[in-house]
Amino acid sequence: MPMEFLLFGLLAVLLVFMIFNTRKRTKQMKAEQEEKATKTVPGAKVLLQGGIYGTIVAYDPEDLDTPALVEIAPGTIIDVHSQAILRVVEPKDVVVDAPSDEIEEHTAEESIAPGVETPEETRARLERDADDK
Repeated sequence: MPMEFLLFGLLAVLLVFMIFNTRKRTKQMKAEQEEKATKTVPGAKVLLQGGIYGTIVAYDPEDLDTPALVEIAPGTIIDVHSQAILRVVEPKDVVVDAPSDEIEEHTAEESIAPGVETPEETRARLERDADDK
């Protein structure tokens, strides 16, 4: 008998944990959706479900069945379902340029790995090969 009570107690604890965890996750998802809805305004940069970045042209947060208009390139506007908008892309903090005395100058030859031809060497080799034929 005591083992059965222990198992029922353990089951009750697991159920209570699952209920509280589900409520917490539901509240979190609802808050994220509301935040996305307030940030999804014309002119906002967004990431679509397919991995395409674009800018919102038109969006109706009240009627989610109306397609949102997203400009993916200058002059190219597509209709997408409102749920296809994954998230609003926040602009990154601007990195301040380093002072010019700290920037090292490199030539193209220095940036190419040893043993790899430069574009000039490749052209010269191809010209020699063409002359030999």
